[in-house]
Amino acid sequence: MNDRPRTTSRRTLLGAAALGLTAVPLLGGTAVADNAGEDQGNQDRRGGGKRPYVTARGGELRLDGRKFRFGGTNCYYLHQQSHYMIDAVLNDAAAMGLTVVRAWAFADGDGHSHRALQPKPFSYDEAAFDSLDHAVHKAGQLGLRLVLPLVNNWPDYGGMQQYVSWFLGLPDDSYGDGVHHDRFYTDPDCRKAYRAWAKHVIQRRNRYTGLRYHEDPTVMAWELANEPRCRSDKSGATLLGWAREMSAYVKSLAPRQLLAVGDEGFYGRADEADYPYSNYEGCDWPKLTALPAVDYGTVHVYPQNWGETSAGKPGINATDWGTRWIEDHVADGRTLGKPVVVEEFGLQIDAGRDIADTAARDAAYRAWTGAALAAGAAGDQFWLLTSRVDDGSFYPDYDGHRIMWNNDPANPTRTTAQLFAAHAAAMAAAG
Repeated sequence: MNDRPRTTSRRTLLGAAALGLTAVPLLGGTAVADNAGEDQGNQDRRGGGKRPYVTARGGELRLDGRKFRFGGTNCYYLHQQSHYMIDAVLNDAAAMGLTVVRAWAFADGDGHSHRALQPKPFSYDEAAFDSLDHAVHKAGQLGLRLVLPLVNNWPDYGGMQQYVSWFLGLPDDSYGDGVHHDRFYTDPDCRKAYRAWAKHVIQRRNRYTGLRYHEDPTVMAWELANEPRCRSDKSGATLLGWAREMSAYVKSLAPRQLLAVGDEGFYGRADEADYPYSNYEGCDWPKLTALPAVDYGTVHVYPQNWGETSAGKPGINATDWGTRWIEDHVADGRTLGKPVVVEEFGLQIDAGRDIADTAARDAAYRAWTGAALAAGAAGDQFWLLTSRVDDGSFYPDYDGHRIMWNNDPANPTRTTAQLFAAHAAAMAAAG
């Protein structure tokens, strides 16, 4: 039995995405991003300042006095691309009835393929913030909410390893034993630079809305990191200590906005052999979620990447395993008194790993979203929605998880997008 993670191809391929786009015409022809939603919502150019904040209370997310449940998505590239590409994907999200989009709020280090928001420690490129500023502005106009992680566990867009390289000069072992990588959590200079970055982003003024980020309810939540792990301390104490400190700090900067850790939901059980429930990654989801400054727990669902398939474990299949993972977390969140958001989930079409075709993947996604709805999850966000690139063709499918909202019969993800649109309506109605 191999319970250790396989190479996470999604992350590797997203590294390729950061190198630049090679547009791939999928459906034929060139389309213009639909800007019909440009003036939606009762807002001024300040991009959402009149909107209420989403809050957390009594194990629920709440909005304007009512329970708030949502179907949403991820689109990591909003902080780096043109206004056309940003508008295209956010218009599609709004057309689907999605209400929450998660996107990166980091790009660390000069000398990479990405344009750095933070070229060097304590040095910030204000011109480079144009894309993120526009994304927040556009999302506010469309009535969408954003979730913004502040650093990446992975070296894509710099990440924790960039901080370790800056201050300690150590090579990247993010995909190895993590001994170098994990110094990010304990090194005083790394911690100081991260806190300064968080303060800069949260308190900076958006050039399009006129609001500081912490004043804008369009930013539903901040996350400490995307998928933080700490393999060098399997007790979970190192990551928990860092998250306790940083969650309190970020919450002090943005007290009216929600805060989550951004972890994957690994349980951290020393006596458990099954990788995601074990302590292999040095994460203890119940303790991280229970932190006083943390408003909701996050869960990621990638059974194929984690070896939870019939090929690796007879009697297991990816769909059923993912359903159990979701139900376990929502139930445990209820015990903790915290809402739970299934903020990333995805499957690749791969017959050798239980998903033979689009119909099989749709069936799995229907099971997972159904479980989230029935169990009482506050929300869920599939990985990942993409749309048009600057020449009018579609964003490449770098990692096998791409979903597109387009009714052309040639769109191979059309039925999947329709499934998620229907689910978003059901979640909103259940609120």
